[in-house]
Amino acid sequence: MDGKNIPWDYYRTALAVLEEGSLSGAARTLGLTQPTIGRQIEALESALGSRLFVRSQSGLSPTTTALALKPYVESLHATESALLRSVSAEAGEVSGTVRITASEVMGVEILPAMLSALRKPYPGLKIELQASNITSDLLGRDADIAVRMTQPLQDALIAKRIGAIRLGLFAHADYLQRCGHPKTLGDLSAHSLIGFDKELPYIRALQKKFPFMQRANFSLRTDSDLAQFSAIRNAYGIGICQVNLAKAYPRLEHVLSGEFQLDFPVWLVMHEDLRSSQRYKVTYDQLVLQLDAYLNLPA
Repeated sequence: MDGKNIPWDYYRTALAVLEEGSLSGAARTLGLTQPTIGRQIEALESALGSRLFVRSQSGLSPTTTALALKPYVESLHATESALLRSVSAEAGEVSGTVRITASEVMGVEILPAMLSALRKPYPGLKIELQASNITSDLLGRDADIAVRMTQPLQDALIAKRIGAIRLGLFAHADYLQRCGHPKTLGDLSAHSLIGFDKELPYIRALQKKFPFMQRANFSLRTDSDLAQFSAIRNAYGIGICQVNLAKAYPRLEHVLSGEFQLDFPVWLVMHEDLRSSQRYKVTYDQLVLQLDAYLNLPA
């Protein structure tokens, strides 16, 4: 085997070792034995003429060659996944796999109910749901459909603005009974606030309008939106939450609704090459309807 005839499986194995940091971890991920993983890595290194991993106290550490290969191997993996999804059903059938990506809260708290309703009339439909605040590359086919809070700029994407998600300050009734209701934004300095850990660019823009949103002011700091939401529900303090989502939790109370609100646009995005396939079109159209209904819940 030379560098021109390397099986894709070997690259997939290298990616698994990169992500897991060990042969045993890669073996579990791929459903192979550890000796098989080791042989494939050795064969790949021999074909490339370069070491990919060196042993360290914490496991296997990637060399500069492995790190340089990683984005290309990730691209190959995404292409393979997209290919398998594309051939998993005939174009005219509402069956096969659709990969959807959305933010943490959207993917965990909101979309599952919508996807359950979507699948009832189409039992042959399979959904891969990626709940992450990292934006997936639809052009690279990391996902088929995305729910985004920013407008995509690429011409090859179909994008529809559904509406806007309104955010407000919320706290559990038990916390407010214990610590009192703030009357102004200035009163928040005397309360336990839940907020971010890392200060991202969009947060710095918000701080100009809402000075209380400073890292030093938070009693609980986490960049996980789900962890923030859980802390609010468990009466830790006051934090930012989707207004419509809070309606599902009667013990959550809207705080300072007249002084604090944020609106983020919601876009549903799909690669234009997928619109001729029935399963993608049906999934996209149904999500448009359900997201529209969710965003326009009565006050």
